[in-house]
Amino acid sequence: MFKDYLQPGQKEDEIARTIYVAVAHDKKTLEAVKATVEKGVAKAILIGDRRKIETLFNEEGSSFFYLIEHEPDEEAACRRAVDLAKSKKKSMLMKGSVNSINFLKAVLQGEQNNGKNGFLSHLAAFKVPGFERILFISDGGINISPGLPAKKKIIDNGVKALHKLNIACPKVAVLTANEKVDVKVPASLDAEALTLLWGDGLFPSCTIEGPIAMDVALCKEAARRKGIESKISGEADFLIMPDIQAGNMVGKTLTYCAGAEMAGVVLGASYPIIMTSRAENIEGKLNSIALAAAIAVEGKDHV
Repeated sequence: MFKDYLQPGQKEDEIARTIYVAVAHDKKTLEAVKATVEKGVAKAILIGDRRKIETLFNEEGSSFFYLIEHEPDEEAACRRAVDLAKSKKKSMLMKGSVNSINFLKAVLQGEQNNGKNGFLSHLAAFKVPGFERILFISDGGINISPGLPAKKKIIDNGVKALHKLNIACPKVAVLTANEKVDVKVPASLDAEALTLLWGDGLFPSCTIEGPIAMDVALCKEAARRKGIESKISGEADFLIMPDIQAGNMVGKTLTYCAGAEMAGVVLGASYPIIMTSRAENIEGKLNSIALAAAIAVEGKDHV
């Protein structure tokens, strides 16, 4: 999937990206990081309890070369990983065997210490069999019930990331149940407001439309049948969900019913963040690392 964005097989001294893994003693995470390094995608620095990390590698009989910064305290390990990631270009941060709340707390504290008020949002990417392009969805992993101010930032984070993936003018669909603006449906009011703000020039280098239903966003024929004129129907790249429940359900439906490959990254910090589900397999973790690596581009502002 996103591995296609990368150039594998580079020599170690030519690899510019580095992935910093916080509390790295997690078997699946280490397997994914090992594969990442072997493919020449990134270097890796593992932060955590040296004994636990080395025990996992010894169990696998791995000859993988790795650097470990010994820090047995989980919160301190998260802080150290954040400090390393934010101090380097082309950095990525990855969550290991640590509670997500503690991990994200360290990220936000690191941003504040850096003089920034980072707004974090989750970007998921899906390669659906039979579908001609990759679909991007936000936010199904971080923001529970975002209002208009939060949705502005979710769109801003996502559009900047898509630019780095060489999508020059993403088509953004702000989803609701239908195309009608209804005061009883707050998401439709947000969608209308975001479209108007786009028309006023708030969001450059993208096209935003909403309220728009999923069928119209994905299928031109649906728009034709409904008699809807749309600039993005059948061509939407980036789907903005009304809340985390919708994003989570759509994502899992695509994965488990449509057989989609999925990658996910947290945006809004000074570096992309890999924070995959506990149920995620190795391939999914690799896809997420590759997506983060594609976004971690030197010479551009991080998302």
